[in-house]
Amino acid sequence: MKKQVYIISHSHWDREWYMPYEQHHMRLVELMDDLLELIENDPEFHSFHLDGQTIILDDYLEVRPEKREAVKAAIKQGKLQIGPFYILQDDFLISAESNTRNMLIGMAESKKWGTPVMLGYFPDTFGNMGQTPQMMLQANLESAAFGRGVKPIGFDNEVLPDDQFTSQYSEMHWEGPDGSQIFGLLFANWYSNGNEIPVDKAEAKAFWTQKLQDVEKFGATNHYLMMNGVDHQPVQKDISAAIRTANELFPEYEFKHASFTEYLEAVQADLPDDLGTVTGELTSQETDGWYTLANTASSRVYLKQWNTKVSRQLENVAEPLATMAYEASGSYPHDMLDHAWKTLMQNHPHDSICGCSVDEVHREMMPRFEKANEIGKFVADEALRNLVAAIDTSQFPEESRPFVVFNTTGSTRSGLVEVVIELERKTFREGLPSKLYHELLAKPKGSYSVIDEQGKPVAAIISEEEVLFDYELPKDAFRIPFMKRFVTVQVEANQLPEFSWQTFALVEKAATPVESAPIVSEGGRKLANAHLEAVITENGSLTITDKATQKTYRNLLVFEDVGDIANEYIFKQPEGDQAILSTQFPHQVTIEQNDPLVGIVRLTQELQIPVSADDRLLEEQKAVVDFRFRKAQRSQELVAFKIETEIRLERTSNRLAFKTTVNNQSKDHRLRVLFPTGIITDFHEADSIYEVVKRPNQVSSHWENPTNPQHQHAFVNLHDETGGMTVSNFGLNEYEIVKDQICLTLLRCTGELGDWGYFPTPEAQCLGSHTFEYGVACHGAPEERYETYRQAQAAQVPWTASQTDKHQGKLASSNQYMEAHGTTVAITALKRNRQDQQIVLRGYNLADQATAFHVQKEQATLCLLNLLEEEQASSVNEQLHPYEIRTIGVKE
Repeated sequence: MKKQVYIISHSHWDREWYMPYEQHHMRLVELMDDLLELIENDPEFHSFHLDGQTIILDDYLEVRPEKREAVKAAIKQGKLQIGPFYILQDDFLISAESNTRNMLIGMAESKKWGTPVMLGYFPDTFGNMGQTPQMMLQANLESAAFGRGVKPIGFDNEVLPDDQFTSQYSEMHWEGPDGSQIFGLLFANWYSNGNEIPVDKAEAKAFWTQKLQDVEKFGATNHYLMMNGVDHQPVQKDISAAIRTANELFPEYEFKHASFTEYLEAVQADLPDDLGTVTGELTSQETDGWYTLANTASSRVYLKQWNTKVSRQLENVAEPLATMAYEASGSYPHDMLDHAWKTLMQNHPHDSICGCSVDEVHREMMPRFEKANEIGKFVADEALRNLVAAIDTSQFPEESRPFVVFNTTGSTRSGLVEVVIELERKTFREGLPSKLYHELLAKPKGSYSVIDEQGKPVAAIISEEEVLFDYELPKDAFRIPFMKRFVTVQVEANQLPEFSWQTFALVEKAATPVESAPIVSEGGRKLANAHLEAVITENGSLTITDKATQKTYRNLLVFEDVGDIANEYIFKQPEGDQAILSTQFPHQVTIEQNDPLVGIVRLTQELQIPVSADDRLLEEQKAVVDFRFRKAQRSQELVAFKIETEIRLERTSNRLAFKTTVNNQSKDHRLRVLFPTGIITDFHEADSIYEVVKRPNQVSSHWENPTNPQHQHAFVNLHDETGGMTVSNFGLNEYEIVKDQICLTLLRCTGELGDWGYFPTPEAQCLGSHTFEYGVACHGAPEERYETYRQAQAAQVPWTASQTDKHQGKLASSNQYMEAHGTTVAITALKRNRQDQQIVLRGYNLADQATAFHVQKEQATLCLLNLLEEEQASSVNEQLHPYEIRTIGVKE
């Protein structure tokens, strides 16, 4: 039988990268025009793989709406192979839910047009998440194709026992941490190994002689894949003639124009018994470490912060509130939320969210973030309006001002919740705004306190009265502008269960003093509560004592600045460069707030750091000198670099929170904050996609890069058998473990894109003001770490609170909407599906041990769903397997 060569025409379509979006967009229009013409005129043209992303269709039809029927016909004929995703994302830098929504929306969009290609397609993601096998199977995908993460060595080379991420074949089994297994296909010769196939016989002979040798080196079977295309590649119009030439020149092979579906069916039917297995996340662990591209996690960190902000707004605020509000409104804003998700996901392709494109690209990303966030806020506000109108507040005193606090996370939470309480308003119909402003300002100031629904006093901090402009937008009338007199209330919520609310009220009565010592003492150098004690030492570092374990951690919160002479993809410190530490400079401590409920101190440090790299860097960039071999150093000219850090501790919290602000006027450098733990261990854990991933602290023997950057979402943890430390963050996706230290990257500033040429990116230097939020929590025995993980995830979600009035309602004043808890379970979604408005709850097991997962809602039954929200079983077992992702349908 002849050896089979499957030629798949495609173009890997980065929506934006080394050119702005519209430059890529117009080239896409030309590609699609040519493709549709080719399909119409060449009956031998088999098919074109549309890069696994349905957004290409939207982008094309935005400019060529008249081509809709032609596109539809090409898809129906199988000439255009579409789906299954909406975009080609960077899976590590977007949330677990974003990865799922990409499949959920992508599948739905594909099915509107025809049949999606049932292949998890990750040709150019910068590493692959460990839960890919389980996620693919839960989306009815049994195979995945990827370009990075596994080191190909060829079938005639031995895979050493210690090598977990190499493969002798381009085909392999891929197993997730839960034991799920799929077929994995590595583009061992990249996704361009069959690009620009010659028609000329002499050229074709040379081309195929080399290409066949290359592909056969890695092929496990006699079915060989040739990818006819590459980044933004126009369709090869003479591909049919080129295939005829190949068949004439190489009679022992059969060259065929094919689809992925045909290739996958053939190759999987003929796999050898010695096919290898790779496990977990694939991040090029067994390469030299220079091209893992993990430093994109710190490139243009403002993008990552915005992405976290919008993800939390949609996933953890808007959707849960809209789900709960359905009880009152009977409607759910599917279209609005889908629009928000699509807008957000347009920022999720690997060259976009990774921050490794030209400045114009990332400038255009900001309005998308803002748009998606505003939709999320609108949905949340509408849900709140419906909810608070239906919540019964009739038990509160007549002159009180009720307000409702919502916990929209999947964890029990305690903490201070801030809400603005309007005391009085004067509409513009009552007079000139300035007159109304001064009338309200002249009112006698009252004394206030907060009570719960039983009338018991609740600990709170209440501001002085203020007056400001505001407005109301009634659903059935014109806008109402007004001046309002108000106070800002910080109320202490205590152990509020997951997906619940509690109603309080502001009353005109002097508050009873809280019987507890102030948090801050010793002139601002000490913060303490029942859980921990933090002391600012003489050199400006922090010492923390965990009162439960009596363990003390020293030299924390030290800021480290070093040079960076590489690019948006990769960090490279200049040879011989010495770190500049905050402990080398004087510091100041001031008390910002100090009472029994919360203490905040400000630590100010002013470093002197180089203004940039020296002039040699620009010359090396222009000459496209490989960053590994650059000789540039940091400039001798120094500039002031002020670091201001708010250190916050609440009465009920075991987490010390930090908010660091800098005004960066320096280029070509990296700023990190260091947390030494004193814990020497072989592994650490970090928050990844539906997984707390266990990663080795030491690199493989192949590694040459002196650094080992890693991805995270909400936290990273180091622990041993006696205790540990969890460092949490908001939108700070890069960390590194250096001996016993957790090193959190705050800012990385570079001046070029990198990769295949010189593309200056001055805005990637991130000049200007930046604020970074993060925190630290300690724990005792290893099993206690999971609570710090859940706290870290919940800390990313803002509290929700809304004022209302005294009224009767069908919903209880305090209520847990749904129980969903397990000791090691993290909840990622509470939403409704489009088909029947059924509640969809999703979570996963943080641990490598089975755990109980209890879900209950009054007068509701449960069923098991997959990630596409299709029913799999009519009942749900309360046992969650290690690393299991579970989606539950709640039928009311």
